[in-house]
Amino acid sequence: MIQRRSFITLLGGAAAWPLAAHAQQRPMPVIVYLSARTADSDASMLVSVRRGLADVGYAEGRNVAIEYRFTDGRYDRVSGQLTDLTQRKVGVIVFAGAFVGELVQQVRASPIPIVLITGTDPVRLGLVASMNRPGGNVTGVFTLLSELSGKRLGLLHDLGPKAATIAALFDPVITESARTQLRDARDATAALGQKLLVLEARTADEIDAQFASFDREPADAMLVGQSPLFLTQARQIVALAARHRIPAIYTRREFAEAGGLMSYGYNFAEGYRDLGRYAGRILNGEKPADLPIIQPTKFELVINLKSAKAINFEFPPLVRALANEVIE
Repeated sequence: MIQRRSFITLLGGAAAWPLAAHAQQRPMPVIVYLSARTADSDASMLVSVRRGLADVGYAEGRNVAIEYRFTDGRYDRVSGQLTDLTQRKVGVIVFAGAFVGELVQQVRASPIPIVLITGTDPVRLGLVASMNRPGGNVTGVFTLLSELSGKRLGLLHDLGPKAATIAALFDPVITESARTQLRDARDATAALGQKLLVLEARTADEIDAQFASFDREPADAMLVGQSPLFLTQARQIVALAARHRIPAIYTRREFAEAGGLMSYGYNFAEGYRDLGRYAGRILNGEKPADLPIIQPTKFELVINLKSAKAINFEFPPLVRALANEVIE
């Protein structure tokens, strides 16, 4: 009897071995973070993505693997990266970049769920059916970055009501976003009785050239539009604005932190945390089609007093009172 029981115990243990081995060998789900920017420019945002994943029970290296891909401001490389990823078995793609060329069609056709963050209306782009029910393989965050040019120009007007010419730096490669920003900027400057000087830059060299044009046609203030390229070149742009002693407003706080005069826009730390949460929820079985596009309800004005002092500029009391954060 003892021998029979031992045999049964041994048999039961042997039957369990393949299951245990299978559980140990089962690979962790993979999230791919694909960005049109650089590892340096996205470092703080990746911290937020990981925090969002932790909110829904995921920790990198413990129960989820994250693969990072950056195209260093080269939009032409994003399409190839996306093509490569859709041929692999990854759980979710977290996409942080601008939509140019065939990217909209690629994203919509992807067999892999995509969680994205975009400054351009995803319904207008054709990425989702509606904000509340995206209805396909795409969901994420709509930051409204492209929609706030008018508000930023209003803040510039508060800085210098007598400013006659406003320069606006746009990236024409991100066509839909640039079109929205330019439309709002034209409407705002026309309403304020100002002249809009449109500057376009697709590369770092073109950014240098556009700032050099101020020697021929000066401007009283400057709006720097939303663009992944501009974020990767934030220090270059901020330094050029200081050199030309031109008050400038930017779309993201990273510019003010890098020495820019002021920024107005969405707090991206929360937005990227939302990306992480959504990626984790999809790994847990939820469908992108049922996860509403997240839209911000709060925006922040960040001003840099040290940068203002460097160009002998003084913020009006009204603008200082409106600031959510003051860098000194």
